[in-house]
Amino acid sequence: MERSTRRESFPGWGEWVIVENGAFEMVVTYLEMLERSDRFRVPSPREGFSLRRIRAPSVPFYRELYRSVGEKWYWADRCKMDDEALRSIIHDPRVEIHVLFADQRPAGYAELDMRQSPDIELTYLGIIPECIGMGLGRFLLSNAIDLCWKREPRRLWLHTCSLDHPRALSFYEKAGFRIYRREVWMVHSREFTAVGNGCG
Repeated sequence: MERSTRRESFPGWGEWVIVENGAFEMVVTYLEMLERSDRFRVPSPREGFSLRRIRAPSVPFYRELYRSVGEKWYWADRCKMDDEALRSIIHDPRVEIHVLFADQRPAGYAELDMRQSPDIELTYLGIIPECIGMGLGRFLLSNAIDLCWKREPRRLWLHTCSLDHPRALSFYEKAGFRIYRREVWMVHSREFTAVGNGCG
């Protein structure tokens, strides 16, 4: 059977070559930090911002936080989980969720996963769309890095992908992360159509 190829556009990340019934290539980049760099320390951009750890957040609270931060970038993994599976992660004492508040309202968050000690994964980090461009991402990342290194890990690592913010990769590299692996995943566009319908 002849395979069908067409170009399809998703808001926020341009055109992709779609092949084989809607599947397309997504580039996943893995980065690591082996020691804390003093050159990336960012103070709060203004008064009214605070970073607080939320212990054992409720599933609805977490889902709304995840959706509000990640919907624009097609974050999907946690949306696919049922409540029980999600709760088992976000209530694990080795997983920390640090929420950035702007005038007492959530503006973003960082999630630290210490379940694979002695390494720490910075699983999620993001700012809600209306707060992008205010310097909050740099402030949040700087604080997340500090929180991780206080635990004295062997390394801190994360991954980003070609669906993320166009400057995400350079953002992490400027903070001191270095690329150590790249992978190409085949993903179906229907996964992101479902995410666009909500994460509740």
